[in-house]
Amino acid sequence: MNSLKGILCIAIACVTIACAPKQSYTLVWEDDFNAPTLDTAYWNVDDNARGGGNAEMQYYTPRNVTIERHPVSGESCLVLNAKREDYRNRPATSARVNTQDKVTVCYGKIEARIAFPYTGNGLWPAFWMLGNNLATNLGNDDSIDQKKKQLEAQGRVVWPKCGEIDIVEMGHKNGIEKGVSDRYFNGAAHWGESFNDGKYPNQAGMCEAPYPVQGDFHLFTVIWTEDSLAMYLDQDQYPEVAPYFALSLRDKSINKPGHYFNHPFYIVLNLAVGGFFPGLPMHEKYPEVYTADHENFQRVTALPADGTPVKMYIDYIRIYQQK
Repeated sequence: MNSLKGILCIAIACVTIACAPKQSYTLVWEDDFNAPTLDTAYWNVDDNARGGGNAEMQYYTPRNVTIERHPVSGESCLVLNAKREDYRNRPATSARVNTQDKVTVCYGKIEARIAFPYTGNGLWPAFWMLGNNLATNLGNDDSIDQKKKQLEAQGRVVWPKCGEIDIVEMGHKNGIEKGVSDRYFNGAAHWGESFNDGKYPNQAGMCEAPYPVQGDFHLFTVIWTEDSLAMYLDQDQYPEVAPYFALSLRDKSINKPGHYFNHPFYIVLNLAVGGFFPGLPMHEKYPEVYTADHENFQRVTALPADGTPVKMYIDYIRIYQQK
């Protein structure tokens, strides 16, 4: 048995699809980040401290998004930079970009070649997708219900009704506790009619790869059809590798996954600091001012004390459609 295939299948009990389907694909869109700056015809750049309700500690700012040569390979890359610094009432800054309303996809093969940083304690990098119908900037005041009604009348919905596809997330607290954070990662999907106090439908699969997947470049792929989602590690090197996450979309009824993953999605890349995923959440009351002396931020060891940025390199993003 192929060793990589065997280990990944054992690591993820939820996998039900044996191997990548033998299909032919045509490249329909790519960004290889060879321009001197990020192409805003494709990408939106976050400038906020919201973090998606995940109790993250950073402020996302455009100045932390750069185009740089990778120091080893020399390839031109999109770089998301995270670092310690007091900025707008947060103790760290970082970056998040997305393609909402600019580049969307419904079904196909979506892949990214990424060199993730060493997450240590506290970093939470991710490559993921959200339904393009997601309503954004709702705020949290008393008028939010009215805003929801107005946006839904415009064809927008709130999370998780839009659907979410997490192709890869790193930095989970379980990997930290086991001492394998450099090879421990997650694929997941979230959906449902409402948040329902966190009781919305979802499926996640934690994976311990047979080799480190931080520091060097690795390829992360999702193959999305009308009937299934399947995610793969380094499929370019191991064409027969089993998926580390798979989900059937055959059931199209309300609150079943097939009802929510049948419309265009957009791409998100981010490098979070802290949050629920790495087990280092910001204070549960989400204070307006979050200082660097908070005990959970003191446990973030992945960011150098001198403010040197930690970098997530993205070599390219590609979208293929089946021939």
